[in-house]
Amino acid sequence: MTDGAFSADGMFLLTVTCMALVTYALRAGGYWAMGRLPITPRVRRGLEALPGAIIVSTVLPIVLKGGITVGLCLVVAAAAQVFLRKEYVTVFCAAAAAAAMRQAAGLS
Repeated sequence: MTDGAFSADGMFLLTVTCMALVTYALRAGGYWAMGRLPITPRVRRGLEALPGAIIVSTVLPIVLKGGITVGLCLVVAAAAQVFLRKEYVTVFCAAAAAAAMRQAAGLS
């Protein structure tokens, strides 16, 4: 451990640089493609549905793997967000629900 705190080898720097370039290319390419695509009502509906589809495709495998406890925490989080509309409070409610369910199951 004689290397400095901020030292990095060449492969690491190359990897990070390539990842940054690919990320930029994908984002810029998306703007470029959308600039040439006519926004019809059908395309607009598809674009409006995209965020929800991404959330579902991200969260659903976690819920299916986590079981009923994770599902109930998700329901608590969704209800808290709908009624309170405060993200930090929503996270706290979901964490409190998870802690309560672990306590009830005796997993403390």
